[in-house]
Amino acid sequence: MDKLSSRQIFDLVLAGILGLIIIVSTIWAFSAAGRVYDVWAQRKKGEAELAHAESNRQIKTLEAKAAEESAKHLAQAEIIRARGVSESNKIIGESLKGNESYLRYLWIQGLQTNNMSVVYVPTEANLPILEAGKRP
Repeated sequence: MDKLSSRQIFDLVLAGILGLIIIVSTIWAFSAAGRVYDVWAQRKKGEAELAHAESNRQIKTLEAKAAEESAKHLAQAEIIRARGVSESNKIIGESLKGNESYLRYLWIQGLQTNNMSVVYVPTEANLPILEAGKRP
């Protein structure tokens, strides 16, 4: 092997130092880029969480509006049903006025279909005689 000249040694040392500087600079650049990436990634994660929270809030708002609308429709249906019951009661009440014989017929029918052991019979003052003549 030939002996290296001082110029060649200097060039080799200089190339080694430059290589070392390039390696250190590359490591430093990747480290700095990694920190910048971490900040960027955290910002994007926060934005995603904010968008998710906003979406959940909108869903809950829409569900509440749907429940409110449903309650209004149920209330309307109940009002309509109550009006129907009221009309039915008026019609039945009017048809029973002055119809004593039909009411007596219904009462007798009720006595025949009931399996009760005690019967309360109204008197002239519309007061029942309670347990009259009941024997043990």
